[in-house]
Amino acid sequence: MSHNELTSVANPEQAKAWNEGDGRHWVAHRDRYDQMMQRISPHLFEAAAIAPGDHVLDIGCGSGQTTCMAARSTQNGQALGIDLSAPLLEQARHRAESENLGNTRFEQADAQVHPFAAASVDAVISRFGVMFFNDPVAAFTNIGRATRPGGRLAFLCWRKPLENEWIAELGAVLASFVPLPGSLAGDGPGPFSLAASSRITDLLHTAGYTQISVDPVDEPMRLGDNVNDVLGFVAQMGPVSSLLDKADETTRAKMLDALRERLASHETAAGVFLRSAAWLVTARW
Repeated sequence: MSHNELTSVANPEQAKAWNEGDGRHWVAHRDRYDQMMQRISPHLFEAAAIAPGDHVLDIGCGSGQTTCMAARSTQNGQALGIDLSAPLLEQARHRAESENLGNTRFEQADAQVHPFAAASVDAVISRFGVMFFNDPVAAFTNIGRATRPGGRLAFLCWRKPLENEWIAELGAVLASFVPLPGSLAGDGPGPFSLAASSRITDLLHTAGYTQISVDPVDEPMRLGDNVNDVLGFVAQMGPVSSLLDKADETTRAKMLDALRERLASHETAAGVFLRSAAWLVTARW
């Protein structure tokens, strides 16, 4: 199914991005992104408290790592992963098949408007997949309707860019050469749209959730084996790649040299690590 086959999409710009450039980038670097989340994911699953027999909904499941983790946790239950991205969902289906997980299912859908079966899931999880809604209140309300009364919501979202070393360090280097994109401000759908804890609480309360908790999670992220490995990766990341492409040849070379120097300060024998800063959000429907 391509994004043109999505029958209900509230944010066509996000659908286009995740089925084209962003989606292809994440497919190409699937294993690296999974590794980057290695120390963060356990916080999500501890909070979600998935029990055998639970029906779990994974919002923005990407290439399916968290959906497969949920499927193993629920054992004889079911795990449904949804995402806008057809390329990533293809990866997710292959992953579940390779791991012999018959209790998984994946659908290409926009969680804001998808007609979920009412009260059909016990737990909803998301690892950095809920920051891209065009109308967050409508989206969380729709997700809530899919949740049984008393069901659990647990998700991770990024805190402010300056609190995230992997963004702040790279951003500081690039800002010395070119203006940074407005998407870092968190004004609309994007990775930092839920960076303010008060906004999360207000949104969930308005959507109808109770027992809302927003707690900080700080973990190092391993971006790669060494500086050259990581530089090649970050140069292909959407915002960084866009800025590099807009620069002239001389400026581009200087930007890459400066990024290399900054990354070198975070290189260890075990790889290149930068700190991440997220919110772990839990609530009841």
